[in-house]
Amino acid sequence: MKSDRISAAQFAADGSFAGRLQKLVRDVVVPYQYGILNDALPDAEKSHAVENMRLAARKMAGEDIPPEAFYGMIFQDSDVAKWIEAAAYTLIATGRDEKLEREIDGIVDLYAAGQHADGYVNSYFTVKAPGREWQDLREAHELYCGGHMMEAAAAYYEATGKRKLLDVMCRFADCAYEEFMHRNTRGYPGHPEVELALMKLFRATGEKRYMELAKHFIDMRGQAPNYFVEEEKNRGWSVWRGSAELDTDYTQSTLPVREQKDAVGHAVRAVYLYTGMADVAKETGDETLLAACRTLWESITRRRMYVTGGIGSTGIGEAFTVDYHLPNDTVYAETCASIGLMFFAKKMLENEHWGEYSDVMERAFYNTALAGMQLDGTKFFYVNPLEVVPGVSGVAVTHLDDLPERPGWYACACCPPNIARCVASLGVYGYSENETTLFADLYLGGTVKTAKGTAIRCETAFPHGGAVRYTFCGAADLTFAVRVPAWSRKTALSVNGEAVELRAVEKDGYAYLTRRWQEGDTVELTLDMTPRFVYADPRVAADSGKVAVRMGALIYCAESVDNGEVLPLRVDTGVPPRSLPLDSALLGGVVPVELSGVREETAQALYTDEPPKRTPCTIRMIPYYAWANRGLSEMRVWLPEA
Repeated sequence: MKSDRISAAQFAADGSFAGRLQKLVRDVVVPYQYGILNDALPDAEKSHAVENMRLAARKMAGEDIPPEAFYGMIFQDSDVAKWIEAAAYTLIATGRDEKLEREIDGIVDLYAAGQHADGYVNSYFTVKAPGREWQDLREAHELYCGGHMMEAAAAYYEATGKRKLLDVMCRFADCAYEEFMHRNTRGYPGHPEVELALMKLFRATGEKRYMELAKHFIDMRGQAPNYFVEEEKNRGWSVWRGSAELDTDYTQSTLPVREQKDAVGHAVRAVYLYTGMADVAKETGDETLLAACRTLWESITRRRMYVTGGIGSTGIGEAFTVDYHLPNDTVYAETCASIGLMFFAKKMLENEHWGEYSDVMERAFYNTALAGMQLDGTKFFYVNPLEVVPGVSGVAVTHLDDLPERPGWYACACCPPNIARCVASLGVYGYSENETTLFADLYLGGTVKTAKGTAIRCETAFPHGGAVRYTFCGAADLTFAVRVPAWSRKTALSVNGEAVELRAVEKDGYAYLTRRWQEGDTVELTLDMTPRFVYADPRVAADSGKVAVRMGALIYCAESVDNGEVLPLRVDTGVPPRSLPLDSALLGGVVPVELSGVREETAQALYTDEPPKRTPCTIRMIPYYAWANRGLSEMRVWLPEA
């Protein structure tokens, strides 16, 4: 059953968890990141991203700008694009803001002034490498940057009705269409992203050529002879990587996409590609492409995904490795990758409404994606480890990526604005609809309006509480499909206070309720929030003999700030986990969980033939998303059994 996203404008959060997150993004994250992008915060990593656009505009106006004036990554424009998108969704979610719009418009003016006569726009190539446009598709990120700005343009147009950025990106898309549909028909981006962005541009404008170009890039990928191999031979130079690093798995281009069986290579590139594939499959009805998406989905979620919804097991290539290789302390699990997994899950939901897609989308958001941002909105994780030992993590040469505390910014700053745009647009992931059915995919406090104008209010304390109440604000003839998550062992459902037998209405993880709804009608869902132990497949060597803890959507972790040293802790799995009352003063309001266990005494020698002494103890755990918010601390998700 195909469905469409709810527009971001159709959902308004209330003061619950989702609303507080969106308020944080509006009040703190968006202004903070604007300051960084404009190099106005001296204590943060230099960005220069807006200044790069200013330099490009000056050069297009005839000034002599030296190439070395450009600063930062080749894809620096994309940081600004994601910030604009986050700011645009903030305008939708929390209301128009003249000051913020002036800031956005100022950046749009700079970006537009750097556009070439043929529609091409990219500050790196305008300032630093003029004349080399479109020659290094594998690593130059021109289409990646353009794609992110297309997404920003579509969001800002939706938020304000202003067309300037949209028109700029339509000209860029037209330029790319001419290049890759006529002059270089075999080329496609090394970093997928523009495929999903072109689909958004298609929906914003109705221009079918943009969908045609997205499909072309997907169809050409991996065709023999490999384009990137041939490109490097013919070019003889690279703006980014040397020829020794050419790896077709890294760019998901070893095989045509319909023949790919395993999720390989750079994890963010992979899920961005798969999102575009799923979107094109939905729009065109391409069943072979959808079948490939299902296969790749299973590769990720059944064999290559962390319990937190993190993906990408190694920092070498920021990549997937092999099945069941999921180390906890050297994991990469980039924040962007989990956000991309949410994108992929949502597009699969739009093709076929299976609860598994929503379950994974929820897991990725409430754990890895949220862990990517400090609770105050001013520091960010790029990498999301499941085990941290200060003095080893971020220090040992094997653990340099796995930091114990969040930095304020990064030289490669793709993740901070990504989490901002994800939170700001959260309503998009919370609901879907088609002509007959409204789907509640996530549990978000607030009010949603269907395309036909029906409004439904959701009240919930989720993810810290399991009661979800929907109230109809007006009459409507429709099917309301409420997700029943796989993690809830005992779920109760009622309509207007009368119990509904789930088995009679549940299909593929959703409870379908069809009736003539009246104003004031209620649907209540009670989810089982009993904390439980989680055990990994025995083939996951890193988790052998260990357990994790989950409560609802949340994965928990132990920090030394609550427990003293964490490494000596062992869990008594004969005693079930116990949830404590909501502590509103702890980490913004969380439900702690306690375990029974033992603490092993530190040995007097590196190795000994004496068994360690064990002392009974209580182990206190917090939600994983909230770790590293109380200073330097040991942390573990997977704890050994006693």
